[in-house]
Amino acid sequence: MSSQVQTRSTVPDFVERHYTTYLVIVALAGWSLASYDFNLLVLTLPDIAKSLKLSSSLVGFLGFIIYAAMFLVTFLAGWGMDRFGRKWIWMFCLTGAALFTGLTYFVENYWQLAVVRALASGFSNSELAISITLVNEQVPSHRRGLLYSIVQGGWPVGVFLASGVFLAFQHMGWRTVFIFGVAPLIAVIVCRYWVKQSYRFYHLQEVKRAKREGDTERVERLMERYEVDTSEVNQVTLKQLFATPGYVRRRLIQLTIVWLLYSTSYVATNVYITYWLTHYDGWSSTSAGHLLLIAGGLGFFFYVIGGILGERYGRREVLIGSGMLVGPLNLLFMFLHPHFIVALVYFCIYQVTNGTWSGAGYAYWAECFPTRVRGTAIGWLGAMFTGGLLIGSALWTVLISFTSPMVTWLIVAVVIGFGEWLALILPKIAPGQRLEQVAT
Repeated sequence: MSSQVQTRSTVPDFVERHYTTYLVIVALAGWSLASYDFNLLVLTLPDIAKSLKLSSSLVGFLGFIIYAAMFLVTFLAGWGMDRFGRKWIWMFCLTGAALFTGLTYFVENYWQLAVVRALASGFSNSELAISITLVNEQVPSHRRGLLYSIVQGGWPVGVFLASGVFLAFQHMGWRTVFIFGVAPLIAVIVCRYWVKQSYRFYHLQEVKRAKREGDTERVERLMERYEVDTSEVNQVTLKQLFATPGYVRRRLIQLTIVWLLYSTSYVATNVYITYWLTHYDGWSSTSAGHLLLIAGGLGFFFYVIGGILGERYGRREVLIGSGMLVGPLNLLFMFLHPHFIVALVYFCIYQVTNGTWSGAGYAYWAECFPTRVRGTAIGWLGAMFTGGLLIGSALWTVLISFTSPMVTWLIVAVVIGFGEWLALILPKIAPGQRLEQVAT
């Protein structure tokens, strides 16, 4: 293990550049397929509801079950990254995603659907937390935001693929379209065999071992490579996050509040949007699919734009700008009816709730925490993103059952969407710094 810590600086630059390119491509492919799986459920939900005879309340409760599983799996994946390493948890979760995506074909009733989709989505969603940690720990600091925005751009790529497959093969039934995602997932799993474990993770294990053995000279030499707060390094990770006062806990609380509000509002505009358009705004499922196809296809570039703006002006500033647009756009959307105008406004909603927000936001997560707790912290925030989806799904289910669609949209999309203005409370972090300059 120690040799792995020492040899990274001796690797030729051209080898590192090729490896960085390979890492970004593999991470992009995995996140694209995770998005493909998730968004296929969004697109096929009306057909699934019709096939299995599901009421609006059962559709809402299905989302609740799925998000509960995503919450648990993502948090455990984060803890596992700090315990066992980033790479192998990455492999394990993607394998689970491939297995349960394929099993979706065989479901015959509501509870089979709920269990299979909960596990498929749980393993797929953990891809976010793991790739944030592993990729940001390995890419160059001066291009970290831009390179990771390309990885995050896998989400609209997945939306584009899901929409294309749905439109092309809808006539074969909703079960068949899930099968198309299995073979590519297996291919990505194989490619990830050659992804390296994070050097920062190896370094941290060496620091822990040297400190346990009382080898202060070895600890000092290791500190020359990456700085680590040695007073905290051997503490239980959860204790460092939740029980120790200081900047780590403060940042975790701030990000938790902002991402809970973001993801709760996200439910209306990105999860139930097809159901909304087809049931309450007079759209056909094909037209809704075309809208998501266009928004997702062009959306990739907005992720990269978010990454570029984050490198230029700061990632917090991009989050603030994106968050301030969400509430007003969602308010405007609820009063529109001509399809072209609805599509235009929704395109803007999609880009600020996905592209620019995510293109800057998830590299920002990695910068906020030191290596000693980064996996668990990002796993927690990934779980909080899912927690917001769970809250939003529960709110949507209750409100759509007992009030009107307009009231449901007003509360979930608009009122909570304005809550994203709280991005103003997030700490300002200058881009381009080594992770150890920001947090130790």
